Amino acid sequence: MAENLNGHTIAFVASNGVEQVELTSPWEAVKEAGATPVLVSDKEDSITAMQGDWEHGDSFTVDRHISEAKVEDFDSVVLPGGTLNADALRTNEDVLNFVRGFFSAKKPVASICHGPWLLINAGVVEGRTVTSVDKISIDLKNAGANWVDKEVVVDNGLTTSRNPGDLDAFNAKLIEEAAEGKHQQQTT
Repeated sequence: MAENLNGHTIAFVASNGVEQVELTSPWEAVKEAGATPVLVSDKEDSITAMQGDWEHGDSFTVDRHISEAKVEDFDSVVLPGGTLNADALRTNEDVLNFVRGFFSAKKPVASICHGPWLLINAGVVEGRTVTSVDKISIDLKNAGANWVDKEVVVDNGLTTSRNPGDLDAFNAKLIEEAAEGKHQQQTT
């Protein structure tokens, strides 16, 4: 990936049940591009990832609790999937306010698999073209999004992908969008 993200700080918002590869693959990609990834969570010390919906994965140290996270400290945000992760976070008002803040600040947002559930509850998908795991496509359509079945979709700074099989394309686009910086058409 040719983009240079030196000096960028990227928030990864995740909780217990995050799909491990949807956290680790983009994390490594942004590090390789020169950015500093920061794990933001509703948990205090660490989170446990999942491999699929049933197998426990590794534990990851939380860098910043959501109550202490400020949009102005980050250049962009990544919302990994995982059914349990996304389901828990989409009802956390601190998380939703944090996500909304990136849209208000016109900063890049990237979300994969079940991660767009957070975008629905944050109220930021109406009129946007997005993709996700097909299991939540109806939820996104009901929230006013234009859902399409593609490996990666970019809509004015909002990058979405379907599943772990799309991670190469997702990582490339989230880095490209982060390198571009603010997107004036990024709206709440």
